[in-house]
Amino acid sequence: MTFESISRRGILGVFAATTVAAAPVMANAFGLLRGAGDIRRIRMYSGRTGESLDTVYWVDGKYIRDALNEINIFMRDWRTGQVIGIDPRTVDIAAASHRLLQTNEPYMMLSGYRSPKTNAMLRSRSSGVARNSLHMVGKAADLRLKSRSVSQMYKAASACQAGGVGKYSRSNFVHMDCGPIRHWGA
Repeated sequence: MTFESISRRGILGVFAATTVAAAPVMANAFGLLRGAGDIRRIRMYSGRTGESLDTVYWVDGKYIRDALNEINIFMRDWRTGQVIGIDPRTVDIAAASHRLLQTNEPYMMLSGYRSPKTNAMLRSRSSGVARNSLHMVGKAADLRLKSRSVSQMYKAASACQAGGVGKYSRSNFVHMDCGPIRHWGA
């Protein structure tokens, strides 16, 4: 094989495979994934609404406005129907984590945006709900995968070094947000 016969896509594929294999030991896997491809895609479904989402939301360094609008609607507060703009960095973290996990299974989204009213109601029922939750400003998602353990998801999201990651083993989900980098959970 000559240098001329190596395609850009082939080089990116090798780079992406190397990134995935080395992700658990890399301090900034998320930064590397940003340069590993031309497309970002997110796949999710909601058991609450029965809706599914499978969309490419970023191409060649630019977010796609229509795709982000679709994500905003999908991640709405399903209890009230309220929709706000979801911070694209939250979607980036979920997509990068999903890529590290090497699965085609879509995430099950348990919670995206939460209105202050919904957050207060959930907080009255559980000590695990933050008073100033990043869910209320569109910067967090609670996600689950059947094919991966909470620990695997937590490690993948933590490897991104891009926001907060909470492990909720008893409830079988991982919280991902684009706030300050921090980790919690048992």
